[in-house]
Amino acid sequence: MNRTQLIKKVAEETGLTGIKAAAAVESVFSTIVDTVAAGENVSLLGFGTFEKKHRGVRAGRNPATGEPMEFAASDVPVFKAGKAFKDKVNG
Repeated sequence: MNRTQLIKKVAEETGLTGIKAAAAVESVFSTIVDTVAAGENVSLLGFGTFEKKHRGVRAGRNPATGEPMEFAASDVPVFKAGKAFKDKVNG
């Protein structure tokens, strides 16, 4: 399912117009992104948790040359599925 299909599904299930459903979906996404970027977690009971994790400097190899190289430290977004989500996926 892509973003357009998600918006269409939200519109169908809520009775909202496509424009209002798109605005709602975009608002949810931007709120999650902005909150996680600010270093706060977003926990949605039964769905999961979005959070920011720090990844330290790590060693690796250039796949083209085999030369050792160092990967810079970075912050990455992480999603952990909640129990209800995991249970639904596992049948």
